[in-house]
Order: sequence, then C-alpha cells, then structure tokens
Amino acid sequence: MKKIKDQLNKIKKENRLGVMTHIVVGYPSLEENKKMIQLMAETGVDFIELQIPFSDPMADGPMIMKANKESLDQGTKVRDAFMLMREMSQKIEIPLLFMGYFNTVLNYGTEKFCHDASQAGCSGLIFPDIPLEEEKEENFIKHTNEFGMNSIRVLSPASTTERIKKNSEVASGFVYFVGRKGTTGAKKSLDSLLEKNIERLKKHIKIPVAVGFGISNATHVRSLVGKADVVVVGSALLEAYELGGMKKVGNILESIVDATR
Repeated sequence: MKKIKDQLNKIKKENRLGVMTHIVVGYPSLEENKKMIQLMAETGVDFIELQIPFSDPMADGPMIMKANKESLDQGTKVRDAFMLMREMSQKIEIPLLFMGYFNTVLNYGTEKFCHDASQAGCSGLIFPDIPLEEEKEENFIKHTNEFGMNSIRVLSPASTTERIKKNSEVASGFVYFVGRKGTTGAKKSLDSLLEKNIERLKKHIKIPVAVGFGISNATHVRSLVGKADVVVVGSALLEAYELGGMKKVGNILESIVDATR
C-alpha cells in the first residue's frame, strides 16, 4: 500500500499525470517481459500492470486477447507470473500490480493468492470481474488489504451513482476508470463524454482516478492533463512492439511521458 501511496504523492508533487502501462506475462516471452518492464521503468512510467494470462479475457480487445492466447499456448502458468513479479519488483523502484480475472484467483485459493502475490512484491491487484456482492463469500478485498496490497476497483461509464458510492467505501490506492464502453484497444479518439464521466466519478471518489481503454498516444494524454490523475496505456504498446520491437515501444513511451505535464 505504501509504495502506491508514495508514487501517487510523487506524481502530485511533480504536478503531472501519472502513467500506468501494461504487459501480458509470457507475451511474447518472459525474457522480453523483463526487458519491457525495465524499459518502462527507465522511461518514467509510474505503475506497471502484469496481466496473468487467461483463456477468456472478456474485457480485452483483439491485441491483448491475442497476447493472452499466445502466452497460454506457450505454457505460461500462474507461477511464472509470480516469478516475474518477484524478480522485477527487486530490480525496479516503481509499484508493480497484478491484473487478471478472478477465476485464476479462485482456483489458486483467494487467501493463498493474496499472500503469495504480496510475498512476490506485488503492490496492488486489479481484477475487474469480482463484484462487491461476492466479497462476503470470497473475502478478496479483505485478504488483499490483509497482506498489504491495494485493491484497485474498476468502474465504467455504465456505473450508477449507487455503484460508485459503494466502491468508494472499499477502494484503495486509486480507482481504475474504463474510459469508454467496450473492450480495451488503441483508438484514434477518446470518448466524447469522457471528461463529464470523470467529473461525475470524482464527485464521489476521493482517491486518484486512473483512466484507461483507448488511450494510445501523446494527444490523448495531453487532453487528460488536469482531469484524470493517471492514464493507462496497454494495447498501443503491445501493437508497437509487434511493429517495431523495443525501439518503437520506447519512442511511444517517451512521447507519452513527455505529454503528462
């Protein structure tokens, strides 16, 4: 929890947008994951999501779905995600988070998963498909907090005011706001209602708001300065890797980080 809080305070002190990026564990390989994470940290990213590959990533668009499938086809296991987290959390200063789907946690055992993730150096968990109504049975937020991690709640334009208020009571670190309806994926333009939706969210959410889904370039990032607290860039970086390897990823990262002030 402290690591995410400290990074958020650093972002606020520097009067800029924070940047969270995204990789899929095992895509294109674990060794390339390590290079990518290192590059992201060196370029000035604030947080990195490590997505545990899943067979049916329902919130994800074509690029991340492809990455999940290829990773699983290569035999990537949950233990590989823990190994990657453990190694990289010792090498870089910024917070690393696990993102995934709750079936992975359920099969592993919720308490054991949270314990092992924390021991591996994970700072927070983003699992968008575990509703608050299941908390009494699964104790996911309880165990996340118990082992010193932030439970990052996910909200969308479809979230009702009642839903936002309920999540505000249990959210910690920051809230992940899905910037548009649909799945992840780089887009040419942001949702026309995004600014109004962020304003609506911030009336009830008192912790920082990270905005993702569709953010793919410096122009998008500049348009969110002073509105969001953190921007999330995922698919665009994976697409960049496929087109031009680490060099192209580095170029896009630099332009995005430069646009946060």
